[in-house]
Amino acid sequence: MSAATRVGAVIITMGNRPDELRALLDSVAKQDGDRVEVVVVGNGSPVPDVPAGVRTVELPENLGIPGGRNVGIEAFGPGGTDVDILLFLDDDGLLAHHDTAELCRRAFADDPELGIISFRIADPETGATQRRHVPRLRAADPMRSSRVTTFLGGANAVRTKVLAEVGGLPDAFFYAHEETDLAWRALDAGWMIDYRSDMVLYHPTTAPSRHAVYHRMVARNRVWLARRNLPAPLVPVYLGAWMLLTLLRRPSRAALRAWFGGFREGWRSPCGPRRPMRWRTVWRLTRLGRPPVI
Repeated sequence: MSAATRVGAVIITMGNRPDELRALLDSVAKQDGDRVEVVVVGNGSPVPDVPAGVRTVELPENLGIPGGRNVGIEAFGPGGTDVDILLFLDDDGLLAHHDTAELCRRAFADDPELGIISFRIADPETGATQRRHVPRLRAADPMRSSRVTTFLGGANAVRTKVLAEVGGLPDAFFYAHEETDLAWRALDAGWMIDYRSDMVLYHPTTAPSRHAVYHRMVARNRVWLARRNLPAPLVPVYLGAWMLLTLLRRPSRAALRAWFGGFREGWRSPCGPRRPMRWRTVWRLTRLGRPPVI
């Protein structure tokens, strides 16, 4: 990669946050270096007014987060190959600094093995980063950058060669764990993932359980994730560990009922093609601090 590295951005929207979307687009337009090309995907809704030069795609139905982002990828050519790097940004986020795109260009140029960068998400008022937004088990210090084994779906950068090699996000997941599915496939193909605390997306502090489908989707997709990607002996270990963790968190009766419903659905419904990762990838994940059993 060089100074002419082409950067694009994919933003999906439900059309219900026009002010936040405009602020995000303004922050992308202010990035240092060459212009970042932007595609906004209306996921089952019209796209609000956007600045000149921003491309839009309006889908007749909501395809979910991975489906909407995959449409955005293809807007940059097959597998996104019209650009070298794609940023994926939540429509209610805001790039905190003007040099984020340039830092991405530099990071990918300096490290040929680097395939994905996960940004730090910080509350715009407090500057705090939620523990769940640090994609590693040792998440106490969000200011420490490191190699990781997954990434944050609405605040990241992906080298498009990764998408060309391993494919995009799993459409059927709709919501939850689609990033880890892509991350595991990328790691199995030899790519690495970095968490960078200096690349910041401002985003209001929220709870994932605000989504009505959260508990069912999290459980169903966890099963699909294991069935699709893990060596057979690790599937029951991984899912057993997550069942135990779920019970220890003592969710409400309704949440637990939804979770077990999703868990059953994950076993009974098609999960897509099964491509178990190699054992050397299991070892790589383990060395990176997160063996694929938790």
